Amino acid sequence: MVMNSMVQLMKQLSGKLSPNIYTSLQQQSAAERLSHLRQIQRELKKEDVLDIDIAELPFVIFDLETSGFYPDKGDCILSIGAVKMKGSEILDEETFYSTVKCEKPPSDEVLQLTGLTMEELSISPPLPDVLTSFYQFIGHSTLVAHHASHEKSFMTHATWQTLRATFLHRIIDTSFLTKVVVPEKKLVTLDECCRHFDIPVQSRHHAKEDALMTAKLWRENIYLAKEAGFHTLRDVYTFLAKGRI
Repeated sequence: MVMNSMVQLMKQLSGKLSPNIYTSLQQQSAAERLSHLRQIQRELKKEDVLDIDIAELPFVIFDLETSGFYPDKGDCILSIGAVKMKGSEILDEETFYSTVKCEKPPSDEVLQLTGLTMEELSISPPLPDVLTSFYQFIGHSTLVAHHASHEKSFMTHATWQTLRATFLHRIIDTSFLTKVVVPEKKLVTLDECCRHFDIPVQSRHHAKEDALMTAKLWRENIYLAKEAGFHTLRDVYTFLAKGRI
């Protein structure tokens, strides 16, 4: 237990994960992994995030780099990057990043796009370890991603394949607020959104860097949503349900 606590402290201080940090995680049984996830899911069910003021709601903004688009056809997660937020405040020191050992080598095109290498991936921790640590990092926070359907499909598949558990976290797509606060712009890609809000674009398709850019986009959306009179997620859902856009 002391060793596990030290590992968690090291992760929080460094904001970056390395293969060596998973030594204790590799010793966890499947039952222990599932037990921890079940505890997180119980916490999820206790809290109705729809009615919490957006300015107080804890978010984890995250991004996945993957070998393709179809997890059910063998495409795998190559890296996970994330940063925590409280309302519109980006908690720069509370970040997560890890590459993942992929059983099926990604194409040269994917490696070039992401900047990852086969050597780096070959010494990365396996998905069960990375996913377990990622769940420990996010706890019961609300998740946010750009084009979130991609992240949701891979998280759903990976959670079932590695832990035999259902993925229950709420994931919000950044377009959820973007289409409310700037509906006339029809912004789609992360690059387009960042250019509109004057957010510097750098190191694209690196999971942690994309997560940080997405966090800045989400922050701008929250500012504008609050100015427009939206104080909770329910306010926005209700507005969208009325078909006002």
